[in-house]
Amino acid sequence: MWKRSKVTDQTAAGQTGIKKKSKVPGVMITQFLEELPEGKSTPDFTRKPIALTIQEGKCAVFKAIVVGTPTPTITWGRANGEIHFHPDMCLQKYDEASREHTIEFPKVAPEDADTYKCFATNEYGRAVCTVALNVIAVGFSKTKELQKTQVEDTKDIRQKLKKRKEDGTREEKKMEPEEKVWEILLSADKKDYERICGEYGITDFRRMLKKLSEMKKEREEEIAEFVTHISTLKHIEVNDSDCATIELDMDLKDPTSKLFLYKDGVMVPFTTEESESMKHNLKQVGKKYVFTIKNLGSEDAGLYSVDVGGINVFSTDFKVPEVDFAVKIQEVIAEERQDALFQCVLTAPTDDLKWLGKSAPLSNSEKFEITVSEDKLIHKLMVRDCMPLDAGIYAAVAGIKSCNAWLVVEVDKDAASKGKKATRKTTTAGGANEQDLMTIAKEQQEMYQKKLDEKIEMAKKAQAEREAAEAVAKVEGEAAKKAAAEEKAAAKAAAKAKAAAKAKAKRAAAAEDAAAGKKKAAAAAAAGAGAGGADGGKGADGGAAVGVGGEGGTAAGAGGAEGLGEEYDSFEDSDGEIEGEGGGGVGGGEGAGDGGVGGGEGDGEEGEGRQGGKRKKRVRDGPLVPDTVIGDKNDEGTTNQPGETSGKKEKRQKKKDVAVEEAVVDPGVHFHAGLSDCKAIIGEAAELECKVSREDCEGLWYKDGEEIQSSEDITISKDGTFHRLKIHKVTEEYAGKYKFEADGRKTESLIVVEDPPRFPAEELEAFKNPVTVKKGHKASFKLPYFGREPIKIQWYLDGEELSEEATIKLDYSEGCSSLLLTKLQRKDSGEVKMKLKNEFGTVEAISQLIVLDKPTPPMGPLEIVEASSSTIDFKWRPPKDSGGCKIDNYILDRQQVGRNTWKKVGPIGPEPKYKDSDVDHGRRYCYRIRVETEMGTSELMETEDIQAGTKAYPGAPSSPKVVTAFKDCINLSWSPPSETGGTNILGYNLEKRKKGSNLWGQVNAPDEMIKGKGCGVKDVVEGMEYEFRVSAINNSGAGEFSTPSEFVFARDPKKPPGKVIDFKVTDSTYTTLSLSWTKPKDIEGVEDEAKGYFVEIRPAESTDWDRCNSNAITMTSYTVKGLKSMGMYWVRAIATNDGGEGEAQELDNYILATPPPVRPRFTDVKIKSFMVVRAGNSARFTINFEASPWPEVIWLKDGSPVPKKVTISNTEGSSQLLIPSSERSDTGIYTIIVKNIVAQESFSIEIRVTDEPKPPGPVETDENVPGTVTISWTPSPDEKRDDRLHYMVTKRDSSKSTWHTIADHIFNNRFTLCNIMPGREYQFRVYAKNDMGSSKHSESPKWLIPSKRAKFTVTMPETKACDLQCPPKFLLPLKMHTAPQGYECYMSCAIKGDPTPHVTWLRNNISLNTNTNYFISNTCGVCSLLILRVGPKDTGEYKIVAENSMGRAECSTKLTVRE
Repeated sequence: MWKRSKVTDQTAAGQTGIKKKSKVPGVMITQFLEELPEGKSTPDFTRKPIALTIQEGKCAVFKAIVVGTPTPTITWGRANGEIHFHPDMCLQKYDEASREHTIEFPKVAPEDADTYKCFATNEYGRAVCTVALNVIAVGFSKTKELQKTQVEDTKDIRQKLKKRKEDGTREEKKMEPEEKVWEILLSADKKDYERICGEYGITDFRRMLKKLSEMKKEREEEIAEFVTHISTLKHIEVNDSDCATIELDMDLKDPTSKLFLYKDGVMVPFTTEESESMKHNLKQVGKKYVFTIKNLGSEDAGLYSVDVGGINVFSTDFKVPEVDFAVKIQEVIAEERQDALFQCVLTAPTDDLKWLGKSAPLSNSEKFEITVSEDKLIHKLMVRDCMPLDAGIYAAVAGIKSCNAWLVVEVDKDAASKGKKATRKTTTAGGANEQDLMTIAKEQQEMYQKKLDEKIEMAKKAQAEREAAEAVAKVEGEAAKKAAAEEKAAAKAAAKAKAAAKAKAKRAAAAEDAAAGKKKAAAAAAAGAGAGGADGGKGADGGAAVGVGGEGGTAAGAGGAEGLGEEYDSFEDSDGEIEGEGGGGVGGGEGAGDGGVGGGEGDGEEGEGRQGGKRKKRVRDGPLVPDTVIGDKNDEGTTNQPGETSGKKEKRQKKKDVAVEEAVVDPGVHFHAGLSDCKAIIGEAAELECKVSREDCEGLWYKDGEEIQSSEDITISKDGTFHRLKIHKVTEEYAGKYKFEADGRKTESLIVVEDPPRFPAEELEAFKNPVTVKKGHKASFKLPYFGREPIKIQWYLDGEELSEEATIKLDYSEGCSSLLLTKLQRKDSGEVKMKLKNEFGTVEAISQLIVLDKPTPPMGPLEIVEASSSTIDFKWRPPKDSGGCKIDNYILDRQQVGRNTWKKVGPIGPEPKYKDSDVDHGRRYCYRIRVETEMGTSELMETEDIQAGTKAYPGAPSSPKVVTAFKDCINLSWSPPSETGGTNILGYNLEKRKKGSNLWGQVNAPDEMIKGKGCGVKDVVEGMEYEFRVSAINNSGAGEFSTPSEFVFARDPKKPPGKVIDFKVTDSTYTTLSLSWTKPKDIEGVEDEAKGYFVEIRPAESTDWDRCNSNAITMTSYTVKGLKSMGMYWVRAIATNDGGEGEAQELDNYILATPPPVRPRFTDVKIKSFMVVRAGNSARFTINFEASPWPEVIWLKDGSPVPKKVTISNTEGSSQLLIPSSERSDTGIYTIIVKNIVAQESFSIEIRVTDEPKPPGPVETDENVPGTVTISWTPSPDEKRDDRLHYMVTKRDSSKSTWHTIADHIFNNRFTLCNIMPGREYQFRVYAKNDMGSSKHSESPKWLIPSKRAKFTVTMPETKACDLQCPPKFLLPLKMHTAPQGYECYMSCAIKGDPTPHVTWLRNNISLNTNTNYFISNTCGVCSLLILRVGPKDTGEYKIVAENSMGRAECSTKLTVRE
């Protein structure tokens, strides 16, 4: 066996491989990590597969349910061999609803019987369980009969494939199709098996796999004799240089082993040097071998095989499709970041066109897009986003034809953009006219179809000719048989008459007749020899005649005159033999073969007649073939002689044509093959060889210009036209230039002398012997070497380079190196390699280190072979590591579950299996198993509990299905359960239940089970609704019941319903259509009630109706979805019930997929009409609407089209306005107009673009009225640009340290504050405010009214009655107001009066006091009205009326709303 790459176990580095037990018996869990992360878990089985014993040909299913986080991956395996997943053999499935993983064998066969394993794996662990499948063979089995001959067939095929000559080469003959297909399969990938079997007509897929497996095993053993390691087997590939290559990596045990290349079983010569003259070439780079086939043609198709030392190691089938390029790809010049397109047109459809970019294969990706036309003639390659690195040669390869072209990428030479990435271009460079390509492709398609039709016609014609020839031959054969039969009958009658006439005379003179016969026989022999085989000799009465025919040909006859014996009836039963002899005469008179008559090669067969009146049985020594076969143009014949082997060929003498020879001028001596450079190793032999055109040529050898002669160290020889110079033992002085000169012509070469590192042969052989030590001991390796210094020495253990450590000692001395390993452990076992390297090469020496230790415990999972009431038979897996020693014994202990004692079973031998017959039925047992070797005993492995004999009930059958239902009988059917409990199903129990009841009643009698898989239930009441369930019965008893069937009425079948009524369209959109109808009338005995409805639709351009709902609907309305916009459709509805479908009701006219006309309407519940945006930010406004048909959407700003900087995005049912970076100039009223053919609707929104205001100017204070202070300030610079700007004033006095707002919403530049207290110091701040916020403050100087201290005198006034009552009077009237739409408006006035007057606000003489849209207040005589959001409806005259008992006062103003 050759070496394969190492496959590490799933418990790799960093994975501890902790063994755990599952709660489910028979499941073994391996945990990879010591501690699992939170929320993660190892896989486990909640339901494991159950063992099956099933009849051959049935369906076998194993089911398993697994848990684990993350979700485990499920794989299946078997103990013996591999599972071949094929639709006819084995299927793996997963049901998401039940979370069941299943493996199903559709038709189980005896070879499927095995122990199967289910693996559940995730990144934290693995769970394994096993299950057995037993197959019961039934009756006569073709498979068993075939198996008897299968081994012989396999051997025959292998013998055919292994027929070799003594030198290891194959016999020179074409391969038979049977040999070819097996050689292809031996090297093919598994995914190609089905395709190959289909091509060669192999139908028995299962048998093929078994036979192929046996052949592979034998071939691996044969290859191991010559090859150490083989990998990377690449099937034949065609590249863009008109060459095909076969690649394989292999490490030959003997580098001098011969390699052979065969095509269809015939050896192909090849060269190991680059040569234009040779078609086939072998190139070796290290361990890689590459066979190259140049100048490809259709004749190169066939099966190519690579043999090493007479053993086939690899085969690949090369097929050459009849395809060429009608249009080749052309050069494409593309700009940077532009797409490039290559196109070509083929002469025949193909899928296997390969694209290459700079000699690398290309596939569909983000960079490359490969497309193929529907007729598979036009192929395109799109190179996206071309960059300078993408420039180069691109090629297309179809079969053995190829074409290539340059892709030139022009870089942007603009200096400004240098160093920057160019912008992506949307244009495409290259590509011919699409219409021209389509035309050419159509022409090629027609030509291809025409050729195909011609081939079919020729095949039909040839078939007809063959059939006609066969008919003619059949007629002629029948006529010949008839004539022969008549001639035979006549001859037979004549012979009988003659025999009867001479019988008496012969009996009287028997002795005389015998003597006469001998004389005549001698005379006939002499005559035959002289005549040269003219008649082959004619026999005399009762004698024999022998003649010589042609060259060594003989003919013998028996009988009487003219070659017919007197007793001719002796051949009465030999008609078949006579006819089978071919061209011989009847009996033996003319000779049995063609040797006498034809005068050709070979001997005729001997014919035996009667002698002495006795009848002899005719015996045939050779096969039934003609003696002489006319050959091909070489005139080769085949002669079959008694005692010789069929197939001997000899050439006939041919008449040669005579030709006049022309005079030829002698060109002199020239070289057929010159000298080649040679690398020679010191101490070994070197040879130079050349070939000249004539044998009589003599020549001279020179080294570095000096003539050389033969000596003890150099031999110069001549063999015909070959001249050789051989150096027996090379030293450095032999390096130089060598020349051979003959007749003025010369050839030169160099000998380069090398001294690579090498090992002495004897020491190397001793080093290769494995070194075996015990654990903890030491091992040493030592090996001398020689070669030119400096030499690099490296030691390796199992592929890892060794360096000086505590346990590793390396010694390097002149010409020798040694390695000492101490304190060895079992894990140190492996390959020890010494590697030498200098300037001339590398050499390696390999040995093995084996460290012996105690074995590891045996491995599970346990395989239970038998668990019956009297026997427990089980197997297990050997230990993973036997410690390097042979296993002497397995030591077993047994415990009965429930007891504390263990019983020692004792050593049972080296086989990992045990059969325990000392068990009690129903008891459970547990076993401990240990391994014993010469190094000690391993740790124990404890098995799961095994029960001796169990009862296995069958699973649930399928749910019963209603076949037919009548008022007095309901017929049911079901399928048997997939789990039979390991025994045959004996019968079924059937139960029924009325709808609404909880009680199940058994249909069949308790002691009479139902044998079949169906039943007719007659115990039903008409009109009642029933459901049914069924359970299976085996030897253990009845199993689980199935799921109940659907409810079914006990009544006669119904009549189909009638047509639906009032079928109409209620609504439609571009993609949907809403329908409604009324249920059809119920006419007793004619049309029954409808239970559901189907809706069908048909496009106007189609004739086929498509059903919209797969299941009948019970509603009398339905919405059809997925229509094409503006498409025309015909629609119909069909009512259905248990009696079938009724007659369809179709709409009178077709329907157009478009919504009904709808007036445009804005659908947003609340729409903003005002928006404030900070300058520099983006402004976005989205509005939703509905309209049908699709409306036109227009946006205006202040009545004019919006500027270009504004982006409008319209989608179905909505529109969006976007101002990317707003400026104050973007402030305005934006209006959207939505209009269609029905109407139009508009909406306006004011967008105000502003920023935080700048602070006002200096603040001044002044006392105009005593006790008051007037604050004035310079307006803010933003006041002119923002009509919403206003001011706020805050105050702080010396009595308080905090600031208080004293006035807000001031639209002028002054404010008067009352109640100024003398002696207090005041300070004021003024802020400018707008919709974005407030500005920084402007602060006033401190303000102080000094207090005047006067003499306090009290003058008591005269007491008078004071009457303060007065009618209402306006101290501060209302002002005129103009407010922008959407802003707030604030009105205020001051009133005095005693008693306090009642205030009423009116708009257009309508009271507003109870209107919640207005905020009205009256504080200490200051009356105010606030309108939060001014609209056009607020325009008008506002009046305030104050009334008390003393009088009445009015004040009015007008409010104008500015848009």
